[in-house]
Amino acid sequence: MGTRSTQIELVIEDERLAGTFLAPESKVPGVLFVHGWGGSQQRDLDRARGIAGLGCVCLTFDLRGHERGSDRQKTVTRAENLHDIVCAYDKLAQHPAIDTSAIAVVGTSYGAYLSTILTTLRPVKWLSLRVPSLYRDDQWDTPKRQLNREDLALYRGAPVTPEENRALAACAEFTGDVLIVESQHDHLVPHATIMSYRAAFRNSHSLTHRVVDDADHALSEKTAQQAYTSILVHWITEMVVGARVGSRTGVP
Repeated sequence: MGTRSTQIELVIEDERLAGTFLAPESKVPGVLFVHGWGGSQQRDLDRARGIAGLGCVCLTFDLRGHERGSDRQKTVTRAENLHDIVCAYDKLAQHPAIDTSAIAVVGTSYGAYLSTILTTLRPVKWLSLRVPSLYRDDQWDTPKRQLNREDLALYRGAPVTPEENRALAACAEFTGDVLIVESQHDHLVPHATIMSYRAAFRNSHSLTHRVVDDADHALSEKTAQQAYTSILVHWITEMVVGARVGSRTGVP
């Protein structure tokens, strides 16, 4: 990546000093992290720091109603949290260093589910979904905590198609690159749900599916956390470097 130099002048008291700004010639990709239900941006921060080191601008944030013990968690809806994600995306896209045609979204569980719907509302080039959960379309404005867990378990255990689910319909329309990360021993998002997502990406540019062996839904073990970080950083590196090479050579 080339650099662009801009001559500036620093005025300090009564004296003027010459200076030069050196900045990347082209703008850089942006990466939005969306945590899962009951989580926070905390777990995303280390991964975001690593990915920022690749030459990306990263944004992590806390969804509404996700503070532990918060009364707000009892009332927050999927509609409200989707609005949070749209607002966070817009904030990231406004960053002056961002190439708005090169934005990645990295979602986990509930955040991954909502991130698929985001792709119908905002441009997303790369989409990473770790253990994406799945919900019925009805009761969209019902507090998320009030959704029937037993019913959700049944729903996730059977095949679901894009024709009957808003999130999967979004996946079917998505034309960018996709990473799906599954946990081998996931008690909340079974293999059937992962396969519903995988089958839905009919028009993606590429689809990568990885399984973290011996991992549970929350990646409770440190080794599982490290394995996921390695998968994500490797994929983001491949996507970002590939995009830069393409932009230099004129290859789409």
